[in-house]
Amino acid sequence: MAVSALPLTSVAVEGTGVLECFHPAVRTWFSRRFEDGPTAAQAGGWPAIMEQRHTLICAPTGSGKTLAGFLAAIDALYRAHGEGSSIEGATQVVYVSPLKALAVDVHANLEQPLAEIAEVARELGHEPAPVTVAVRTGDSSSSERQSMIRRPPNLLVTTPESLYLYLTAERSRATLETVETVIVDEIHALARDKRGAHLALSLERLASVSARPPVRIGLSATVRPVETAARLLVGAGEQLPTVIDSGHRRRLELSLELPDGELEAAIPSEQFGEIVDRIAAHEQSRVPRHDIEKQPLVCFRSLTAKSCGVIEFELHRIDPHLRARQLGSNS
Repeated sequence: MAVSALPLTSVAVEGTGVLECFHPAVRTWFSRRFEDGPTAAQAGGWPAIMEQRHTLICAPTGSGKTLAGFLAAIDALYRAHGEGSSIEGATQVVYVSPLKALAVDVHANLEQPLAEIAEVARELGHEPAPVTVAVRTGDSSSSERQSMIRRPPNLLVTTPESLYLYLTAERSRATLETVETVIVDEIHALARDKRGAHLALSLERLASVSARPPVRIGLSATVRPVETAARLLVGAGEQLPTVIDSGHRRRLELSLELPDGELEAAIPSEQFGEIVDRIAAHEQSRVPRHDIEKQPLVCFRSLTAKSCGVIEFELHRIDPHLRARQLGSNS
């Protein structure tokens, strides 16, 4: 792993020591949830983020880089609450995703950790911080948008285009004065076209609106050259950020498994059941994109019905209304 303010240089990072800096509830939750401790992306990223440095984390999919950005922000909210500061109605973190569906999924995936951390806090004798999350995309209803203005969430999950609109309207812009951290996910997907230039302007507008310029955290699975993404993250007038580069390849146990019988254009239900059973036998699986495109809802229903650990697949390919209906049926 490399940690640097460009150019890259390799350094050693103490993985477990950084956890001692977290609020007891956050630290205990993480230690119980992830027995192997922080990943390289987390161990390298947290010290830089906690020191209020702009940080770009480059790591493979599944390396915990999204949690690296969010957990430091959640910890800051818990520590502020523990010190007696009011966090209610103050948006302190803005998470920006280029994919609308990914933003919705991140919102959903934050709810469980927040509930679990709150439970751990009560167990340890601490008052849980009333951390709130809301998502603002083009699909957000008028009532949802108004609710975010009346009761600003601590964590705002949005897209580049919706952030632009948030900054344009006077009432919503005023709620961003308290922002301390902005997380830009999948930044490599924005660096290649005008969406990146558009977001760069929004980041500068956010910096001018906030009481103090927010710490910028960039997340990327694959990015070369890293300097391009780093400059997009911080803008033209800032020193390049600290870069946490834990590599772009991870150790894989790879095998090719074929179901019994010939593969056909449309997978028969018997053959599909066999495929799902094989996926469910592993702790972590990645489902090929073409299968999702051919049978999205069937595949999604089958996989979510199994208790099979982490499943990564192109969920944003599924129609959002089908996904929402399916999630509701499993809740």
